[in-house]
Amino acid sequence: MSLAAVDIPASDAGILPDRDYAIRADVSKIFYGDFLAVRDSRIGVEKGKITGFIGPSGCGKSTVLRSLNRMNDLIPIFRLEGTVDFMGQDIYAKGVDPVAVRRYIGMVFQQPNPFSMSIYENVAFGLRLNRFKGDMDERVQSALEKAGLWKEVKDKLKQSGLALSGGQQQRLCIARAIATQPSVLLMDEPCSALDPIATRIVEELMLELKQDFSVAIVTHNMQQAVRVADTTAFFSVDISQGGRTGFLVEVGPTKQLFDEPREKLTRDYVSGQFS
Repeated sequence: MSLAAVDIPASDAGILPDRDYAIRADVSKIFYGDFLAVRDSRIGVEKGKITGFIGPSGCGKSTVLRSLNRMNDLIPIFRLEGTVDFMGQDIYAKGVDPVAVRRYIGMVFQQPNPFSMSIYENVAFGLRLNRFKGDMDERVQSALEKAGLWKEVKDKLKQSGLALSGGQQQRLCIARAIATQPSVLLMDEPCSALDPIATRIVEELMLELKQDFSVAIVTHNMQQAVRVADTTAFFSVDISQGGRTGFLVEVGPTKQLFDEPREKLTRDYVSGQFS
């Protein structure tokens, strides 16, 4: 059965019938070995918008995000039960190449992680990996421009990416992620290691990026979700079985989720009463 055909109550809806999604994920269970990390999380990433994932530590929001481009496959004990539909294709179907998946669904991590190579080669890395045959200089410049970094580095492209400031390094990583022109950009707490000024720059960049990409962002900063996300998903933690299993509680337009949440768990969290 397709995700679009699943009829669920509006109060439980992570995927709404009137939205246009780049990704539709129906995550029944995610395991690390025998540990159930996430259950019952049905979530979409809307085209041309920013979807924010919020929730307490250990609620599985980063695990779900990393499942959207099979980044968790790098962990041998990871196992997902469910489907992740990207443009009509279940990326977990047999025979799907996870490297190809990451070509179309890019990722930016919590800590800036430029490679120990020049600024130019950092951006060109994914293009070379994917055997890009076009104008490399033009593509590198375009990616740096979209990441808001070109004017700052255009005269020092041969210098090491590691010589940049933290905020510049994160924008370099964004440029590297978008150079291959993915459809979706996943961002896992991209500002948590940055100072307030660099955070503001990256947040402004996110708002510009959604013109070309569908974006999903994990953030611990609820005000950041308010500032940048069109839609916000709240995850919580189930400790009833003695462990810590994350699950999706509620998804909605960001203003509605913060001002008039439907679920008590959400109300408690956004009002600071979560314990």
